[in-house]
Amino acid sequence: MAAGPPIEDAGVPTTNFTDLYATSFARLVGQVTVVTTDREAAEEAVQEAFGRLWKRWDDVGSYDRPEAWVRRVAINVAISQWRRLARLRPLGETDRAAREVDVVTRHDVASALRTLPVKHRHALLLHCVVGLSVTEVADEMGAPEGTVKSWLFRGREALHRSLGVEEAPRD
Repeated sequence: MAAGPPIEDAGVPTTNFTDLYATSFARLVGQVTVVTTDREAAEEAVQEAFGRLWKRWDDVGSYDRPEAWVRRVAINVAISQWRRLARLRPLGETDRAAREVDVVTRHDVASALRTLPVKHRHALLLHCVVGLSVTEVADEMGAPEGTVKSWLFRGREALHRSLGVEEAPRD
C-alpha cells in the first residue's frame, strides 16, 4: 500500500510550518495567557494566529522570527476578542468582582496580572518572559522605547503592590 504523495505535492507548505507549530504552540499559549489571563482565550488566539500564518506562510515563513509574528497576531486577536466582548457586556456589569482579591488568593499571579492594563502585561511578557530587550519590545509592540520602559516600570510596581512583594533596594 502506497504512503501517498509527499506533503509538498499535496499543496501543503513545507514542514517548517509544522515544525514551527510543534515547537512553539505550547510556548506561545503560555505567553499569550500572561496577556489574556485566560488559557482558553489564549489557545483560541494562538490557533487563529497559526491559521493566518498558514495562509501567509510563503511570505512570513522567510522572516527571521516567524514565531514573533505569530505571537503578535495572537495577542492582537486576543485583544480584539476582549474588546468585542466588552462592548457586548450590559451597562453597569463589570468584572471588578472577578478582580477582587481575597485573603486566600492574594498571592495569585493571574489575579494580579488581571489588574494591569493590557499594554503593561504585553510589555512584561515580551521583556521578562520571552527575554526581548527594551528595543525589541518597542519594535514588536510598535511603541517608542521610553513608553515601553514606562509600561515595564509601572507594570512591575503594580505587580509588587498587588502581590505584596517588597522590592530589593536598588544601588
